[in-house]
Amino acid sequence: MSEKESAAQQAIGDIAPKFADLTDQVLFGDVWDREGLSPRDRSLITVTALIALYRSDQLGFHLKLALENGLTQAELSEAITHLAFYAGWPNAMGAAGQLKAILAAADADQDR
Repeated sequence: MSEKESAAQQAIGDIAPKFADLTDQVLFGDVWDREGLSPRDRSLITVTALIALYRSDQLGFHLKLALENGLTQAELSEAITHLAFYAGWPNAMGAAGQLKAILAAADADQDR
């Protein structure tokens, strides 16, 4: 394989190839690349929507992407704390746990 498969291709490309293609081409190839919002801002919006809607299955991927797009641990923690009052305590607790696990894994990778 000459180029790395996208996250969508890895996750669902074998069972839903068109859905994976649309994810790559339309969502991340068009929507995420539009002018008007930076990738950092899009990540913050996406993370907060996923937390508010308790879409924890997609949250881990987007928390990692948010860090890659320039959001800091402190900013994500603050967003989670803020959302606890608007989206519910359980949603925020779940998000905080996922962020903690992602940061711990990143620290472990750096120690290797």
